[in-house]
Amino acid sequence: MIRSSSKPSSVALNDTSPDRPRLLITLGDVAGIGPEVLVRAWDSGQLFALCRPVVVGDVAAVEKAVSLLNRLGVISSKPTVTAVATVAEACPCSQRIDCLQATNEDLSHVDSGKVSATAGRAAYDFLTHAIDRTVGGEAEAIVTLPIHKPSWRAAGIEFPGHTEVLARRTRSRHTSMMLFWNGLGVSHVTLHRPLRDIWTHLTVGAIEQTIRITAETLTRLLGRRARIGVCGVNPHASDGGLFGNEESEVIAPAIAAARKAGVDATGPWPADTLFLRARQGRYDGIVAMYHDQGHLAIKLLAGYRAVNVTLGLPIIRTSVAHGTAFDIAGRGVADSGGLIAAAGVAARLVRASARFSAEPSALLPCKG
Repeated sequence: MIRSSSKPSSVALNDTSPDRPRLLITLGDVAGIGPEVLVRAWDSGQLFALCRPVVVGDVAAVEKAVSLLNRLGVISSKPTVTAVATVAEACPCSQRIDCLQATNEDLSHVDSGKVSATAGRAAYDFLTHAIDRTVGGEAEAIVTLPIHKPSWRAAGIEFPGHTEVLARRTRSRHTSMMLFWNGLGVSHVTLHRPLRDIWTHLTVGAIEQTIRITAETLTRLLGRRARIGVCGVNPHASDGGLFGNEESEVIAPAIAAARKAGVDATGPWPADTLFLRARQGRYDGIVAMYHDQGHLAIKLLAGYRAVNVTLGLPIIRTSVAHGTAFDIAGRGVADSGGLIAAAGVAARLVRASARFSAEPSALLPCKG
């Protein structure tokens, strides 16, 4: 459950700028909490301090969420939902939600909290529409609300999640998910794969590329060289070969290659001790070998305030770190803090990317 806090979130409010980037916010699966989260974030006013937000979704679905939250008395005003044909037409403010209509699906019969192929297809349409608009230069970044994977499957969509669609649509060769919170980023070499299948994907090249794109993104976000710790994959990082040889044969060579390229990376370290040291401030980023190795620890620290950042794309994309929360959808209690945090990180990345382009010396080779 992603319940609303008793008072507005202050996440990322210090990340303001008179030059606010244009962000496209995809609506996600309309059977979940995405539309409610969007409207509550809009009502809080905090989005406008960070960016110029434009919704990519379905006008009627947003109107339905506005009516629901207004009827429940959990928003302070009832904004008008306005259909726009281009991002340039949008003029977002607290009284007006601008929405790019991005699907031909009829969502009027989608029930809250239930798997729907129609909602799944629409969520896919929202995402691809936003990708194409951003690649085309209409916006600086994409912020995504959650999809429901069983609904995608019901719609016949082959991709397991956002990250894979983004990679294919932008023709990106190597991407990774990073969860970012409070100055710490945790990225993953393998992601949406069964645990038994990860071994063929843990290659020297894949690990090195993940280390490098993690360091690059965190260097931009933090404004200084990022310190990266790399997890082992076996218990105790194999303890000198007692529990496997992946650390010495695959992970260590990848770290050496990344260091040669100028990245401040060390390891492989046992994951349990590495996360403890990162929490103590000794590392800015952690490279995990598989999904739960990274997700469990960072979500214990951050809860649903972690921000999902897709690394390795030609565009900027962030996302909330929570799901569709079907158990509370339609009740008006969903918390918008995760969306506000994701918009804040996207805005920071937009401005940091501009600075980084002007200062390419930020990743000079490290010593040692």
